[in-house]
Amino acid sequence: MRSGTPVVNAYLARMSETELQNKIIDWATLNGWLHYHTHDSRRSPSGFPDLVLVRAPEIIYAELKAEGKYATPRQRVWIASLKASGQEVYLWRPRDWPEIENRLRRRR
Repeated sequence: MRSGTPVVNAYLARMSETELQNKIIDWATLNGWLHYHTHDSRRSPSGFPDLVLVRAPEIIYAELKAEGKYATPRQRVWIASLKASGQEVYLWRPRDWPEIENRLRRRR
Protein backbone atom coordinates (compact mmCIF):
# COMPACT_ATOMS: atom_id res chain seq x y z
CA MET A 1 0.00 0.00 0.00
CA ARG A 2 1.29 3.43 -0.91
CA SER A 3 0.91 6.45 1.36
CA GLY A 4 -1.74 8.84 0.11
CA THR A 5 -4.01 6.22 -1.44
CA PRO A 6 -7.65 6.13 -0.26
CA VAL A 7 -7.18 2.74 1.44
CA VAL A 8 -4.11 3.94 3.34
CA ASN A 9 -5.77 7.23 4.27
CA ALA A 10 -8.81 5.37 5.66
CA TYR A 11 -6.52 3.05 7.66
CA LEU A 12 -4.57 5.99 9.09
CA ALA A 13 -7.75 7.88 10.02
CA ARG A 14 -8.86 4.96 12.25
CA MET A 15 -5.47 4.32 13.85
CA SER A 16 -5.37 4.68 17.63
CA GLU A 17 -2.59 6.47 19.47
CA THR A 18 -1.30 3.11 20.71
CA GLU A 19 -1.24 1.69 17.18
CA LEU A 20 0.61 4.78 15.96
CA GLN A 21 3.10 4.47 18.80
CA ASN A 22 3.77 0.82 18.03
CA LYS A 23 4.19 1.58 14.32
CA ILE A 24 6.65 4.39 15.11
CA ILE A 25 8.63 2.22 17.54
CA ASP A 26 8.85 -0.60 14.99
CA TRP A 27 10.00 1.76 12.22
CA ALA A 28 12.41 3.61 14.50
CA THR A 29 13.98 0.36 15.69
CA LEU A 30 14.46 -0.80 12.09
CA ASN A 31 16.26 2.47 11.41
CA GLY A 32 18.65 2.32 14.36
CA TRP A 33 16.80 4.44 16.92
CA LEU A 34 16.51 3.68 20.62
CA HIS A 35 13.17 4.58 22.15
CA TYR A 36 11.78 5.39 25.56
CA HIS A 37 8.13 5.48 26.58
CA THR A 38 6.81 5.81 30.13
CA HIS A 39 4.31 2.96 30.35
CA ASP A 40 2.61 4.15 33.53
CA SER A 41 2.69 7.93 33.76
CA ARG A 42 0.55 8.25 36.89
CA ARG A 43 3.61 9.05 39.02
CA SER A 44 5.33 11.22 36.42
CA PRO A 45 4.88 14.92 35.75
CA SER A 46 1.94 15.43 33.41
CA GLY A 47 2.43 16.42 29.82
CA PHE A 48 5.85 14.92 29.04
CA PRO A 49 5.97 13.66 25.43
CA ASP A 50 4.98 10.05 24.70
CA LEU A 51 8.22 9.01 23.02
CA VAL A 52 11.88 9.92 23.23
CA LEU A 53 13.84 8.60 20.24
CA VAL A 54 17.64 8.59 20.20
CA ARG A 55 20.03 7.86 17.38
CA ALA A 56 23.25 9.62 18.38
CA PRO A 57 23.73 12.49 18.01
CA GLU A 58 19.99 13.04 17.42
CA ILE A 59 17.19 13.14 19.98
CA ILE A 60 13.53 13.48 19.07
CA TYR A 61 10.65 14.08 21.47
CA ALA A 62 7.27 13.06 20.06
CA GLU A 63 3.80 13.63 21.43
CA LEU A 64 1.35 11.28 19.72
CA LYS A 65 -2.35 11.82 19.11
CA ALA A 66 -5.10 9.94 17.31
CA GLU A 67 -6.89 11.90 14.60
CA GLY A 68 -9.25 14.47 16.12
CA LYS A 69 -7.42 14.56 19.47
CA TYR A 70 -5.46 17.55 20.73
CA ALA A 71 -2.56 18.21 23.06
CA THR A 72 -3.48 19.11 26.63
CA PRO A 73 -2.33 22.42 28.11
CA ARG A 74 0.50 20.64 30.00
CA GLN A 75 1.57 18.83 26.82
CA ARG A 76 1.68 22.15 24.98
CA VAL A 77 3.88 23.60 27.76
CA TRP A 78 6.33 20.69 27.44
CA ILE A 79 6.38 20.94 23.64
CA ALA A 80 6.98 24.70 23.72
CA SER A 81 9.63 24.45 26.45
CA LEU A 82 11.54 21.70 24.66
CA LYS A 83 11.43 23.64 21.38
CA ALA A 84 12.60 26.81 23.17
CA SER A 85 15.52 24.74 24.49
CA GLY A 86 16.56 23.87 20.95
CA GLN A 87 15.17 20.33 20.99
CA GLU A 88 13.53 18.59 18.04
CA VAL A 89 9.90 18.06 19.05
CA TYR A 90 6.88 16.85 17.10
CA LEU A 91 3.18 16.37 17.64
CA TRP A 92 2.49 13.44 15.34
CA ARG A 93 -0.85 12.01 14.23
CA PRO A 94 -1.49 9.03 11.94
CA ARG A 95 -1.90 11.35 8.93
CA ASP A 96 1.73 12.42 9.49
CA TRP A 97 3.01 8.91 8.73
CA PRO A 98 4.84 9.87 5.49
CA GLU A 99 6.66 12.64 7.39
CA ILE A 100 7.41 10.32 10.34
CA GLU A 101 8.73 7.61 8.05
CA ASN A 102 10.99 10.06 6.22
CA ARG A 103 12.29 11.72 9.39
CA LEU A 104 13.21 8.49 11.08
CA ARG A 105 14.87 7.16 7.94
CA ARG A 106 16.92 10.28 7.38
CA ARG A 107 20.57 10.49 8.38
CA ARG A 108 22.00 13.90 9.20
